[in-house]
Amino acid sequence: MTQRIVAHEPEAMPHVLLDATALPPDRGGVGRYVDELARALDAAGVPLTVVCQGRDAEHFTATTPSSRIVPIAEELQSRPARLAWEQITLPRLAGRLGVDLVHAPHYTMPLASPVPVVVTLHDALFFSEPGLHLGAKGRFFRSWTRLSLRRAAHCVVDSQATADELVRYARADRERMTVIPLGVDPARFKIPSELEIRALREHLDLGEQPYVAFLGTLEPRKNVPALIRGFCAAVRDEENPPALVLAGGAGWDDDVEPALTAVPAGIRVIRAGYLPMDLLAAYLGGAAVVAYPSLGEGFGLPVLEAMACGAAVLTTRRLSLPEVGGDAVAYCGVSAQEIEAALRELLADPVRRAELGRQAVLRAAGFTWSGHARSCLAVYRRVVGARATQRTRSAR
Repeated sequence: MTQRIVAHEPEAMPHVLLDATALPPDRGGVGRYVDELARALDAAGVPLTVVCQGRDAEHFTATTPSSRIVPIAEELQSRPARLAWEQITLPRLAGRLGVDLVHAPHYTMPLASPVPVVVTLHDALFFSEPGLHLGAKGRFFRSWTRLSLRRAAHCVVDSQATADELVRYARADRERMTVIPLGVDPARFKIPSELEIRALREHLDLGEQPYVAFLGTLEPRKNVPALIRGFCAAVRDEENPPALVLAGGAGWDDDVEPALTAVPAGIRVIRAGYLPMDLLAAYLGGAAVVAYPSLGEGFGLPVLEAMACGAAVLTTRRLSLPEVGGDAVAYCGVSAQEIEAALRELLADPVRRAELGRQAVLRAAGFTWSGHARSCLAVYRRVVGARATQRTRSAR
């Protein structure tokens, strides 16, 4: 089994450099991961240096008040520019700043670092489902995943399913990976008030119309075209059907537009785009159903966040999603027909939806960012301890 570590050791805390330079202005899943990891490490008293782009310096100063924030002068607008900076400038920074370890939170890492590097690998779908990713992007992340598995001092992965896939497709060494599930912020993702739901409804111009919610980038693995077709079939006979709301980045799924074009008259599908963070709890918790019929996830953060908001969630059993949802969500297949049947059943059963929402809140409470940070700290300590032992032996 891949190791699961919880940190309670009394050793001195290592000084960690967290590379936050790859974050986009609009925080999606990985962006929220880095934000929350930094906040939790800071709250746990871990000596932390956050290296970020200039536009994020004020944000990290506010959210990690005990940490050192180092904004970089460069504007890293492209992947090649950021990769070059990571390989050349980041190692120099790590040496100059006197840190014990670098945590690279998104697949890539500096290959010539003066200190050990821990890398987070969020999923293995670049290997198992290559057709779901743009060609160049897939090749890039497959190459870097293999490099990080081989060169990093240790790798953190979000789920057991991801660890298993990395062993299967990339021949990863289980001893050099640790499964650490992601968390959810209960202050931000919680059961919304009626006032918050009304504000969300006004924002989306929903009035009193019930709605089914989707949250995520419109990329092929999210299976949104099948969701649109399944939703339309599920509500086509209703006199006052709910709306389907698609929130998240535009993505690159070329099949979304044809599916939207085929939506029958009288059925409303809203493309909400990127929703502000302060509206997400109301959006998720105010939905009749949160539908997330993904073809596969490394973790499934939108599912966990919807659960924390008391939503009745419908998702699939692909890869990590059952690790997150357990018995507190409803499941369906990935075809439009299977989504239709599951949605039709849930929309017709308010008692089951309410019970799923209650169970979801209880289960989501077990996924915390503080727990994630403690487990990362255990990894850091072990890596730094192994480095010290190696140096002692070399000096003899």
